[in-house]
Amino acid sequence: MTTLLLARHGLTDLTGPVLAGRTPGVHLSEAGRAQAAALAGRVAGVRLDAIVSSPLERCRETAQAVADGRDGEVLIDDRFIECGYGEWTGRPIAELAKEPLWRVVQAHPSAATFPEGEALTEMQHRAVSAVREWNLRLGEKAIYLVCSHGDVIKSIVADALGLHLDQFQRITADPAAVTVIRYAPLRPFVLRLNDMGELRLTEDSEEKDGGENITGSDAAVGGGPGTT
Repeated sequence: MTTLLLARHGLTDLTGPVLAGRTPGVHLSEAGRAQAAALAGRVAGVRLDAIVSSPLERCRETAQAVADGRDGEVLIDDRFIECGYGEWTGRPIAELAKEPLWRVVQAHPSAATFPEGEALTEMQHRAVSAVREWNLRLGEKAIYLVCSHGDVIKSIVADALGLHLDQFQRITADPAAVTVIRYAPLRPFVLRLNDMGELRLTEDSEEKDGGENITGSDAAVGGGPGTT
């Protein structure tokens, strides 16, 4: 079973009031750098076989904070880049909320295509395809981290939960939070969601937490196996 840690980048000066999108040169703020350092500490006890990042600066800087002190490098995968918001890029959120498309994005995102930009369905397809490819490349015993963006992470989580993309706005991905998904042969398991605490993935938990038993089932009736 391959284990994926999904981390959102830390705060920037634009996070919140402005839809930064793919705007170049958006770096972590002082608070964001502190968040990235804290994230590195929270996952310090986890073996990582790869650290992968969106090509945008805020993700690369967050991923590099995790990579510092470890062997290896930050690998860039363009498929984990922010959604292509097109003409919405760089505009204030308060202004965008008045656009007719805003309600579609919130209530029926599978129907939303940003003007001169990307459809949310296209974003999900490329991101989930990238995860599946990395799972195959790294192997079933691998643990790896991907640093990406809120909507990208939410779309990957929706896929793992078996949710239609129209439900992905119910998922939260806060700056520097970690979501953990374990990909078993039958289905994925979401082990942590939007987590801000110290992360521990022991060999024991890898066998018992969301694993498949010898009958071929991925969970027992009554909630699945415990930790004892």
